[in-house]
Amino acid sequence: MSIAFLALCILWLALITYAVLGGADFGAGIWDLFAVGERRRHQRKLINQAIGPVWEANHVWLIFLIVGLFTVFPSAFALLTVALFIPLTIVLIGIVLRGAAFIFRTYELDASSRSAEVWSRIFSTSSLITPFFLGTSAAAVASGQLAIANGNATTDLGAVWFSPFAITIGLMAVALCATLAAVYLTVEASLYGEPDLARTYRTRALIAGAITAVLGALGLLQSPFAAPQLWDGLIARALPVVIITMLIGLATAALLYWRRYRLARIMIILETAFVLGSWGLSQYPYLIPPHVTIANSANDPSVILALLISIAVGMAILLPSLYYLFSVFKLPYPVPGKTEEVQALTDETSR
Repeated sequence: MSIAFLALCILWLALITYAVLGGADFGAGIWDLFAVGERRRHQRKLINQAIGPVWEANHVWLIFLIVGLFTVFPSAFALLTVALFIPLTIVLIGIVLRGAAFIFRTYELDASSRSAEVWSRIFSTSSLITPFFLGTSAAAVASGQLAIANGNATTDLGAVWFSPFAITIGLMAVALCATLAAVYLTVEASLYGEPDLARTYRTRALIAGAITAVLGALGLLQSPFAAPQLWDGLIARALPVVIITMLIGLATAALLYWRRYRLARIMIILETAFVLGSWGLSQYPYLIPPHVTIANSANDPSVILALLISIAVGMAILLPSLYYLFSVFKLPYPVPGKTEEVQALTDETSR
C-alpha cells in the first residue's frame, strides 16, 4: 500500500465524517424551509437546539479535506478547482451565507420580525443549494467527462455538472442530507420531550429516505452511459457494498417505523458511509477519471509523510476536543446547561 493511498483513505474517512455531520446541518436547514403551520416556531427552536452548539465544529472536516487534498494531490486539486470553478464557487458562497444567516436568525431579538424571517429564508435556501452543487460536482468527476487535456483543465460552463446524471446525483445529495437531519431530529425531539415533533420528523425521514432511494436508483440506471467507467468499477469491485447499502437503507426505514430512533441514527450514518464508500471503490484508482490517478497526481512521499505526522498530532488534540463537545451537548447523561426537567426526560429516554 502506497503512502498516497493511505493518505487518500484518511481523506475519504474525513469526507464521510463531513457528510454525516455537516450533511445533517444542511438537512436541518432544508427542514427549516419546510417549517410551516402552528408548530413552525417549535420546529425552528428544535433545529436551533440541535445544530447550534456543534455546526461550526462539524465544518472543521471540510477544511481538513481541502487542505489534505491540495497537499497530497496538488495537481488533481488544481484541475478540479478550475474545471468545477462555477459550482464550487456557488458552494463556497452557500456555506458562508448559511453560517452567517443562521447566526443572525438565531440571535434576532424578535423571532417574529421580518428580518428574522429573511435570515431564515437565506439560511434555508443556502442549505438547499450547497449540497445540490456538491452532488453535481461529485457526479461531474465520476462521469469522467471533465475537460482535461495535456494536464490542463478548462472551466466547464455546465455541460457536465448540469447534465441529467449530475442533476440526479445533486438531488440525491439534498435528499440524503434531509434524511440524515430528519433522523437526527427524531432523537433530539425525544430527548427534549417533544413526541409530536419526533413523529413529524419520523414521517419526514421515511419520505426523504424513500426519495433518496429512488434518486439513487435513477443514478444507477444512468451510470452505464453517463459514467461508464464508474459503472464498470461498481460491477467489478463495489457491487457487494451497494447491496449492503440498500439493506441498511431498509433497516433504517424499519427502525424508524418501530420508533427505534437511536438505532435508526446509527444506521443512517452507516448508510451514508457505504454510499460514499461505494463511490470510492467504483472510481478507484482514479481521482479524476479517466486520466488522473492516485499514482500520477500524488505529491512527493516526504511531503505526504510530513502531512500524516501532522494529522496524527492534530487528531490527538482534535478528537478528544470534539468528543468533549458532543458529550456536553449530545450524550444522554447529566451535562452543564440542561434543566432538571429536560435532564429527567433524557434519563428516561436513555433507559
